[in-house]
Amino acid sequence: MFKRRLSIVGYVLIGVVLIAIGGTIALAAGDGVRVDLNANGQSVELKRGQVLTVALEASPGTGYGWEVVDLQGNVLQQVGEKDFKARSDLLGALGEEILRFKAAQSGEATLNLVYHRSWEKDVEPLKTFTLQVTVR
Repeated sequence: MFKRRLSIVGYVLIGVVLIAIGGTIALAAGDGVRVDLNANGQSVELKRGQVLTVALEASPGTGYGWEVVDLQGNVLQQVGEKDFKARSDLLGALGEEILRFKAAQSGEATLNLVYHRSWEKDVEPLKTFTLQVTVR
């Protein structure tokens, strides 16, 4: 039991160090990789068949949401629809929008997302998210 607690503490400390030095933040999530806003502008490496989970802060009650604007080629394929997990039960609560992408074939891809209101066509997005993905 004591050894298990030490290993958990070790993983947490490694994560804190990565955040502090500005490295790519990618956490193993079963057979995939999970990234958040800290990975914006960074790169991540996946194996074919792995799932990339992108979890970004959102507030859909305001009409804003994350949308894929550029996903060229067949390296990544979006899996399902985006999910939202609220931080509380309050109406309009902040939370995370979660998008998933399967590493379909070897190669490189740039994933570009925007945080905007989909009906506002000539308005700059509030936020953008870019991730360089290499699939081996």
